[in-house]
Amino acid sequence: MNYRKALLSLIIGLMAGSGIAQIPQPFKALHSGKFVGKPIANSPDPLSNFYWNDPKAADSLQIYTLQPQKYSFSPAKSFTRLNKEIHVNGAGDMMLDFAVESAGWLEFDCDMDLTSVEASISEYNEPAVFNYGSQNPVKTRAVTKYGKSYRLELNDLLYEGVRFAWIHVRKFSKPFTIKNIRLVCQVKPANYKGSFQSDDTLLNRIWYTGAYVVKLNALQDFFGAILMERSDRHSWTGDAYPAQAASLAAFGNYDDVAKNIAFTSNQDNGIATYSIYWVLSLIEYYQFTGDKAFFKRFVPNADKRLSLAIKQFDSVPDLAFTGWDERLGGGFENGNIAEARFAFRMLCLNAWKKFAKALEFADDQTLSAKYTATAADKTKALQEDFTKYGVHAISEAINAGLSELPAVQKQSSLIYGDRVKRLSYSPFNQYFILQAMSLSGSYKEAFQTIYDNWGEQIKYGATSYFEVFRPSWNQILKVNDAPPNNQCGYTSIAHPWGAGVTKWMSENILGIIPVAPGFASFNILPHIGNLQKVSGEMPTPSGNIKVSIDRKAGIFSFAVPSGTHARKVGVPLFGKKISELTINNEKKSFNNLKSDDEFLYIENLAEGNWNVSVKYTQAVTVAANPVDQYNYGITNFSQDSLTKGNWKTKYGSQGFKLFGLNEKLPSFIDSVTVRLPKTVVVALDSLPAMAAKSVLQSEDLSHLYYIATRDPLACLQTMTLDLWVNDNKEHKVSLYFLDADLQNRRSSIEVFDAKTFELIAPVQMISNYTDGKYISFPVKGAVRIRINQVRGTNAAVSGLFFDQM
Repeated sequence: MNYRKALLSLIIGLMAGSGIAQIPQPFKALHSGKFVGKPIANSPDPLSNFYWNDPKAADSLQIYTLQPQKYSFSPAKSFTRLNKEIHVNGAGDMMLDFAVESAGWLEFDCDMDLTSVEASISEYNEPAVFNYGSQNPVKTRAVTKYGKSYRLELNDLLYEGVRFAWIHVRKFSKPFTIKNIRLVCQVKPANYKGSFQSDDTLLNRIWYTGAYVVKLNALQDFFGAILMERSDRHSWTGDAYPAQAASLAAFGNYDDVAKNIAFTSNQDNGIATYSIYWVLSLIEYYQFTGDKAFFKRFVPNADKRLSLAIKQFDSVPDLAFTGWDERLGGGFENGNIAEARFAFRMLCLNAWKKFAKALEFADDQTLSAKYTATAADKTKALQEDFTKYGVHAISEAINAGLSELPAVQKQSSLIYGDRVKRLSYSPFNQYFILQAMSLSGSYKEAFQTIYDNWGEQIKYGATSYFEVFRPSWNQILKVNDAPPNNQCGYTSIAHPWGAGVTKWMSENILGIIPVAPGFASFNILPHIGNLQKVSGEMPTPSGNIKVSIDRKAGIFSFAVPSGTHARKVGVPLFGKKISELTINNEKKSFNNLKSDDEFLYIENLAEGNWNVSVKYTQAVTVAANPVDQYNYGITNFSQDSLTKGNWKTKYGSQGFKLFGLNEKLPSFIDSVTVRLPKTVVVALDSLPAMAAKSVLQSEDLSHLYYIATRDPLACLQTMTLDLWVNDNKEHKVSLYFLDADLQNRRSSIEVFDAKTFELIAPVQMISNYTDGKYISFPVKGAVRIRINQVRGTNAAVSGLFFDQM
């Protein structure tokens, strides 16, 4: 898709259109800046090359407009397109694709009074429906008239996450023309100061998409946490941690980040880990800016939070939430699961150590000594069984500086070596895993994980990052299809907490890491994987640190800003030995320079531009890394839409459970635990006649019984079945889905190990089950089956059956 087209369709003079002036807008049009040069390659941002004059945190939001890049009409005969005008010849629907996710609202002009026209918006290719509690959970509504212009107004703040929009002509009396269809988008002024470019366009896109999703969610006074209005547009302290990290690396908008830290300083959202993330955000801000006065202003706040964590370390509190990953308790469903408690303790260790280090730079030696001693004492007293740690907890242990422990090394190696185990359901939690992978030296696996998580989102069609994501979605979804919903409720696909990968890439691929606050001193230790060329910049208060690497030519260029110095610059060895070293065109002896398996180190480079070239004893080549397969325990799924309600002829030979009716469980099943469903009983005579054939045969032939998710209640668009299998044999399990009341239901299922909560199968989709559909798969050992609503009223399941394989 050509995202540059979206830029070309910008209407900068918002008041110039025939109808725009008639609509009251909450913000002024783009101002105090201009477009400079060409758009940034691989950035989805329509304003990537718009530069404001000295933007500040106090600046108001501004607005700009985008025009549709694609039109679809149904039926085609009802609409005729002529440039920017749509001639309406009959009732129907027009679908508009604006090519890029935006924070905006839909408007258009028409000379005729429209009384039977509605509009819809969505992040994906169907009109959106969201959680109960939002002002308009159904994102379809009659348009509001302003003179000869119309606007879709869904909430008091107007904006929603919009990629697609629809105009619905419900009734037709005479022809009319719709003009100037536009998406009015809001933006907080912020200039790109950081950058990332390489010979891998997907990696480039990943970096810039992370930057863009943060910019999308930047509000007037704080960093937002959700773009769609679904009742949770709060300032979430934990969500802000990776969002602010990406913002520091991409925009260097320090005053915006400081404003958000101050705004959230009295919050923790009732989540223990989020309180710790706030402290880490404060420390990171200090590392990037060197703003000692701001840091010291909030030291008492951080001390209070971390002092509480000392008390909580041995008696872990109600965590409420650590992530949406099943291994962390599935959001708010079971927030105190063992993995979450392990991760919390390690997160405390990490924060104590980093806070102590920051306090040293801030000249508070007394408080620094307190937290240094606390971390040392708690580490010494650890009696952890690290074999019980999953990917999140073991990653936090590494982030806390425990990577030298043999037990941690062994467990992390087992987990990071497995392509499924090292993937989190949440890009938010994946960021912390990435941090640990780099600290443990697992760069090859980290690169693949970036492709698997963020790269696959882009392959889905994303121009921003998701709240939750599984790569196997791309096997069951078409580009821009509605994604499965989960414990989070209706999935946001423009969530800034997924942006941490942008900062990770700047710190690890470019290799730019602060040593002293404000980058007064820093290291450049690039890990470029199989890239041939990579370059980029990291903003600092003293100017940009620049890095450029040409692997084949052996050329490494660095720019050290005025008033700073590069303590250590690593020239990558790529597994070779160096025969010649030249620095700024002068040959140098390197026999006395330090080196290891990764780098030849050049130390204490002063401000200025440094051009380093090397010759290797052997040619530097790149061999593609073999990609491990996804190691799923279950891959054999089948679906049956022919048997319908006559289950006794094919299913349940060893046992069954008819939800709401009766059960006859086999001897190898101790129990079936059903969590979070509602039980529904519907009289058959109230359903379409065709439903009778598809209702499961039972003693009661007059009613349909099933369990369903509790849509649209927030966080209840999912339910689980825990099958407690007591043997180690393989058994066939089947679920029966029925959409008897014709609600166009689509559902997905995930299968986990019930004891470890590891995902053991790719996500499956069940659609078109108006006449009933069975999905069957083998099970060995206890499993959890999570059933998710995708579209339709809810997910509806009527029966569970057991058979021999």
